[in-house]
Amino acid sequence: MLHPAGLSINQPRPVVVALHGCGGLYATTGINQGKLNARHAGMAQLIADNGYSIVFPDSFTTRGETSLCSQRFNVRKITQSHRSDDVDEVLLWLSSQSWTDATKIALLGWSHGGSTVLRSTDANRQKVASRKVQPSVAIAFYPGCSDSLKGNYRPHVPLLMLLAELDDWTPPGPCIQLAKNTGADFYVYSDSFHDFDNPVGTVRLRTDVPNGVNPVIGVHVGRNPLTGPQSWERLLLTLRNKWR
Repeated sequence: MLHPAGLSINQPRPVVVALHGCGGLYATTGINQGKLNARHAGMAQLIADNGYSIVFPDSFTTRGETSLCSQRFNVRKITQSHRSDDVDEVLLWLSSQSWTDATKIALLGWSHGGSTVLRSTDANRQKVASRKVQPSVAIAFYPGCSDSLKGNYRPHVPLLMLLAELDDWTPPGPCIQLAKNTGADFYVYSDSFHDFDNPVGTVRLRTDVPNGVNPVIGVHVGRNPLTGPQSWERLLLTLRNKWR
């Protein structure tokens, strides 16, 4: 959790609930091992610098896992149901905090967390529709959209999806179709792979991921130094327009 500088703890402000991907919240190697990884740390600072608070629910280490990326879907013990339950609990907790403007809460997620954003904003789910505390906007980076597409997903709040043209892990096609079906906003960033908004690193092939478009080959992931910052600016613009 990170708060913006200069605000009293009792001064209500917008809040972003940020949902990690299948690799979890934390760096696993290097000098920052055990701390927020570069993407989460960078996003936390960006959000706080713009006057908002940010909260990172940890859905994995609290359940004895650090990463799901190399696990096949059918053996995963942590499901999207678990993760959406975490979202519900965080929203309820935020409603009791003096620093929360409960009318200005955003859900933000990457990949596996982006899929959680979809599940947590699906108006077809009675639990979502009846929730007392609701986000006012949802933003998903390169989510897996196939299940939501099959389930005739209907967004309960305005939704923006930020997608990668060359994504061979969670390909953009199902998300584009989902957006066309629902009227959700989306942007497809050219010459970009999964994890393109990571502020560090370069594109690499991960052969340990079995759930991509080409399971035998693996998936490409990594930073695009042009489109990554553009997508973060798009995120900020969306929040400003929604919360002005």
